[in-house]
Amino acid sequence: MIDMINNGHGSIMGGMWFFSILFWVLIIAGVVFITRWFLERNNKTASVNESALDVLKKRYAKGEIDRETFEQMKKDIEP
Repeated sequence: MIDMINNGHGSIMGGMWFFSILFWVLIIAGVVFITRWFLERNNKTASVNESALDVLKKRYAKGEIDRETFEQMKKDIEP
């Protein structure tokens, strides 16, 4: 009779560790998801606030355009 009780509690306790691990995995995944969402949202708002000249300067700094193209495009966008 005592063996039946111990085995019964053993199986209940055995299932509890699974739910404990599942709980923490869900908590960690939620934190990662919220953090990534927040960072992506901030990056999108930062890029929306950039002026055309800022984008042009970044392209020049990255080497996507040469100096002559930079100067011509700069003249085109300036009032």
